[in-house]
Amino acid sequence: MAPKASDATGLALRYAAGVTIAHVLAVIEVLLVMTALRRETLGDDQPPFNPDNDPLIIALVVGAIVVVAVGSVAIVLPSLRWYVTGTEPTPRQRRSALRVARRASLLLTWTWVGSGLIVVLANLESGFAVAVLVGPAVFFGATAAVCTALLLTVRTLHPLSAAAGPYAVRRDTAPGVLARLLMMWVLCCALPSIGIALLILIRSRGWIIDTTSSVEIPVLVLSGVAVLWGLRGMILVSRSISDPLREVIDAMADVEQGNINRRVNIYERSEIGLLQSRFNRMVAGLRERDRIRDLFGRHVGDDVVRVLVDREVSLYRDVREVAVLFVDLAGSTQFAASQPPEVVADTLNDFFRAIVDVVDASTGFINKFQGDAALVVFGAPVHTAAPADDALATARELSLRLPHRVRLDYGIGVSAGRVFAGFVGAENRFEYTVIGDAVNEAARLADRAKSDTTRVLCSGTIRDRAQCDEAARWASVGAEVLRGRGVPTELYRPLEP
Repeated sequence: MAPKASDATGLALRYAAGVTIAHVLAVIEVLLVMTALRRETLGDDQPPFNPDNDPLIIALVVGAIVVVAVGSVAIVLPSLRWYVTGTEPTPRQRRSALRVARRASLLLTWTWVGSGLIVVLANLESGFAVAVLVGPAVFFGATAAVCTALLLTVRTLHPLSAAAGPYAVRRDTAPGVLARLLMMWVLCCALPSIGIALLILIRSRGWIIDTTSSVEIPVLVLSGVAVLWGLRGMILVSRSISDPLREVIDAMADVEQGNINRRVNIYERSEIGLLQSRFNRMVAGLRERDRIRDLFGRHVGDDVVRVLVDREVSLYRDVREVAVLFVDLAGSTQFAASQPPEVVADTLNDFFRAIVDVVDASTGFINKFQGDAALVVFGAPVHTAAPADDALATARELSLRLPHRVRLDYGIGVSAGRVFAGFVGAENRFEYTVIGDAVNEAARLADRAKSDTTRVLCSGTIRDRAQCDEAARWASVGAEVLRGRGVPTELYRPLEP
């Protein structure tokens, strides 16, 4: 969604105000130091402090403020044209937007240098003395203004930098954490210390300042300025680092709560921008892993996925008591030969959907779909309290649902016993399955149930393992040797509901 024009206007005004305030603060601090020098050390007649220069100094201060204010608006305004429309910026527009801070730094630097040159040119008769005083003042003022402007406006440029994309250029688009800390050191320690050292050196050599002059007041002023610079620098640096870190922390909390669609804006290509980028990549990886896990779970079942993810090696090869339910369609071969492939596929999907709906409401695990049949396991891979009862109840529920959902006839067989439950196959290609006589017996019961009136049969083995309430719902139909088996199997069918 494109930002409103009022938001873009506010961004431009806030940025221009930040740069201008940084410049004004530097001007005030330099003027304080120079005023202290004028009154206590040099006197009112020393260039450039003589009264003839006062109108020039005032005009330069006012003019420089106007130049900085108008120039900073002109610097950021071109980038706001595409930002307001919400259109994708061109590579040139990206580079331009990401170099706003750099151009503003150049604007401040040249404004201070230009002002200093004008003062020196206006006092050519005392060129060396004026240059010695104005040079350090310009250096201190420009450095303080640039550092303060960078720290003061870094938050303002966040929306524009995020929209432009910080990885469109190779160089860092904002000072890194170390650079910001060095800026603070320069503001509150290096500059005042250099200023004090220069005062002492100039007085000791008798350059401009007489060796008998007092420099205590200028030193005190410089110390006070250092305190102000330090406080300002500490606040700005800490906020420029803590704010994006707090955003990442809040986003991490959202991800921890399950919101894996969370992302953070990338403001710059410093360490902070890299942290934001890596967070977004991490979340994208989590989304991809979640998507793959969802797709994998659709193929093998969520319980198997949990076994693999949790690395429960003990469940890879296990022998346990389970209940097995087998559902098989009747006449599917003839149906496939007489119907278009898409009709056959739709019929099978209706059949499998009905099974999934019923099994998902129970404790069963759909181990596999085999052509026109389905194998459902109770008690593996996750242990359940009463697998026999759950399997028998699911079989009865299916006998009520399938006639309304499937066009073909079917048979349901239910059995129980000890089986191998684990992964079979090669190391790079395997599947989870159950192997044992109970599986074979359930398949034969399903085949036999196709000719039974209820279309559902269970073995005496599983009925004997069921609790009384469930066992009472099944009636005996005698014993029979099922196809492919050598011993009779006790057969039970569900009572009429």
